[in-house]
Amino acid sequence: MEHTQTSMSNTGPQCVEIDMEVHKVVPPPPKSTFQKLKNRLKETLFPDDPLRQFKGQPLKKKWILGAQYIFPILQWGPNYNLKLLKSDIISGLTIASLAIPQGISYAKLANLPPIIGLYSSFVPPLVYAVLGSSRDLAVGPVSIASLILGSMLREEVSPAQEPLLFLQLAFTSTFFAGIFQASLGILRLGFIIDFLSKAILIGFMAGAAIIVSLQQLKSLLGIVHFTNQMGIVPVMSSVFHRTDESLRKPKLFWVSAGAPLTSVILSTLLVFAFKAQNHGISIIGKLQEGLNPLSWNMLSFQRSHLGLVVRTGLITGIISLTEGIAVGRTFAAIRDYQVDGNKEMMAIGLMNIVGSCTSCYITTGAFSRSAVNHNAGAKTAVSNIVMAVTVMVTLLFLMPLFCYTPNVVLGAIIITAVVGLIDVPAAYLVWKIDRFDFFVLVSAFLGVIFISAQGGLAIAVGISIFKILLQITRPKTVMLGNIPGTDIYRNLHHYKEARRIPGFLILSIEAPVNFANTTYLNERISRWIEEYEVEEEVAKQSNLHYVILDMSAVSAIDTSGLSFIKDVKKAMEKRGLELVLVNPLGEVMEKLQRANKAHEFMAMDSLFLTVGEAVASLSFTVKGRTSSNNV
Repeated sequence: MEHTQTSMSNTGPQCVEIDMEVHKVVPPPPKSTFQKLKNRLKETLFPDDPLRQFKGQPLKKKWILGAQYIFPILQWGPNYNLKLLKSDIISGLTIASLAIPQGISYAKLANLPPIIGLYSSFVPPLVYAVLGSSRDLAVGPVSIASLILGSMLREEVSPAQEPLLFLQLAFTSTFFAGIFQASLGILRLGFIIDFLSKAILIGFMAGAAIIVSLQQLKSLLGIVHFTNQMGIVPVMSSVFHRTDESLRKPKLFWVSAGAPLTSVILSTLLVFAFKAQNHGISIIGKLQEGLNPLSWNMLSFQRSHLGLVVRTGLITGIISLTEGIAVGRTFAAIRDYQVDGNKEMMAIGLMNIVGSCTSCYITTGAFSRSAVNHNAGAKTAVSNIVMAVTVMVTLLFLMPLFCYTPNVVLGAIIITAVVGLIDVPAAYLVWKIDRFDFFVLVSAFLGVIFISAQGGLAIAVGISIFKILLQITRPKTVMLGNIPGTDIYRNLHHYKEARRIPGFLILSIEAPVNFANTTYLNERISRWIEEYEVEEEVAKQSNLHYVILDMSAVSAIDTSGLSFIKDVKKAMEKRGLELVLVNPLGEVMEKLQRANKAHEFMAMDSLFLTVGEAVASLSFTVKGRTSSNNV
């Protein structure tokens, strides 16, 4: 090893004497292309290595572990006891009291028969209880997915004029949503849903909540002819540009107006007692009794509507999957246990596939129901089974009781449920932290309000992708300086005490170097040199001797990136400067080594492990050149 001692002067406080060991940069051991591809795919698709638990196990144990992995209920089921059952029964009955009116309400939000909402609160919870990994998640219809499903299908098919076709398309969209969700889990491609950033979801849900709430003015005000569009302009036009024929004036309006403040049962009793349905109060009407009829024969794959159901299934699938996994992870963090994202994707996907064949529409883990489930003391997924059994009893014996439930109550339930989606503190926090993210948030919000749910989502995702592309094509480069008294080098703009080292321009590239950004990086480094010389107020090439590129944050490089380094090196030589690379990572170092073998590319004495070692090793040369210039 080589030891170097030097003392460097600076325009600011004096740097301490450096006595350090200069380490030689050694390339990583070579790997075949197949090995590198295998490792990359494994890290991308199997970051948690689910096969690890099977290694070294006997065959019988492997079968047991495999069954437990596919069916998490087999993990905690053998240890289930009466104490846990007591807690799950209480929480299951509690969420059932919320799930029944919500199921009816959200089905109407999706322009589906109310009974479909109850069907969707029966079969999917049973499937999830077997396949899901969350103890707190309570599944069923949710407002956002219902809104999107209903609005997208309604663009091409009228639920009033073609109710059977609309129902078929809803089931088929749910089927495709389930296929997409389960495929993400099976193929371990859950990172796709990460394109829906927190900022997008905050803005999207806030805009959707406002639109959903305004849509309920139809029930709250008794408007007969209401717009089918989702934008705020047509919705408000339906409210303020109505005719006398379109606005009913029920004699007992005070019953409907007061009903949202009470329970579904109280409002139903009042409507029944006063026969309010005869005075203009809109009620649900007769609901079909019995359990879910099979609907696999109603799935429609006609070419004329195939694009619509695939598109609807894709969007509703992504939104519902994002909500379900986010809710599950939230409560798992509170109770300090792990939720397997890929298992959740498979569980939610399979329950939607099964649901589409049993008269159910899109379902996922609902935040409101899961919060109630958690607060009621749920211990396992058995609470979902208890809820499903309660809904089953309702479907078999209690359906006539809902005949007189006023629609105004359903509208109030929806508004109460979605108003919590408007998270102003979270939006303010995004504004304080990242203004670009806030712009994405506002774009999603305004897009949902003024265009449509899917339109707002597409705009926000498009802007987010543009942001990513901008970061790739315009990577950040910063100038580093020395923290006096240390061997640490940091961004001069972030650390005011950091000082430049005379004769050195130290830059850090904070992104992979590839074909998309080499032209920009070349131009930016030239500007850094010009700015450095102007700020130092010295003649060109009289003081600056070395340009050091800290590549600690460069995780990857391609052939264009190697050409960029070569071009920069030649440009530096024309200026009388020398290019030095610091800490190139494994893949980058490996490609530099290959380039050196093919053609003399970069001298190994121009590679250093740290910026401090590079400065210490080269300082004598700087002093020598400076002395020569002075002479």
